[in-house]
Amino acid sequence: MQNSIVDYDVIIVGAGLSGIGTAYHLQTQCPHLRFKIIEGRGAIGGTWDLFRYPGIRSDSDMYTFGFSFNAWKNDKSISDGQAILDYMSQTVEKFHLKDKIQLHSKLTQAAWNSAEAAWTLNIERTDTKQIETNMCRFLFSCTGYYDYENSYRPHFPNEEAFTGTIIHPQHWDTALDYTDKRIVIIGSGATAITMLPEL
Repeated sequence: MQNSIVDYDVIIVGAGLSGIGTAYHLQTQCPHLRFKIIEGRGAIGGTWDLFRYPGIRSDSDMYTFGFSFNAWKNDKSISDGQAILDYMSQTVEKFHLKDKIQLHSKLTQAAWNSAEAAWTLNIERTDTKQIETNMCRFLFSCTGYYDYENSYRPHFPNEEAFTGTIIHPQHWDTALDYTDKRIVIIGSGATAITMLPEL
């Protein structure tokens, strides 16, 4: 029997690929359930909206990484970030999920109450700083594994003596002019390998 005190049956945290995919399946397979997605940022996209460094692209094949219910049709299987963002926006529009997404809504606290079989969530409106409270029966976390606000940033001994610019890919300044600059990329993972040819 459905608990009458809840605002939603399901609240999904995060409007990236996982959150959008989860919303589609809930809407399709459980149309009787009340649900919404909360997203702390002002746009959908998760990783693909957060990162703006030069050359950002998927390091996974989008034909298999994309939604099974909305096939990836772009010619590039290893695609750039903007194409992936466009794909997610088109998916949201195509399957009428826009009204289910509440942007500028950051989950700050979640408490489970066994007697009521429900979660109580404190959600901060990042645009107004107001706190709203919702209750739901299921809490679905689709937040990924990045700390969006505080990326890992090692300290390099004597780095204060460096007179150039130090920039982290997660906090890339899109106004940065790196024309004719001598650049050192620290690291050799997927981010470094995608940045190198573009820089």
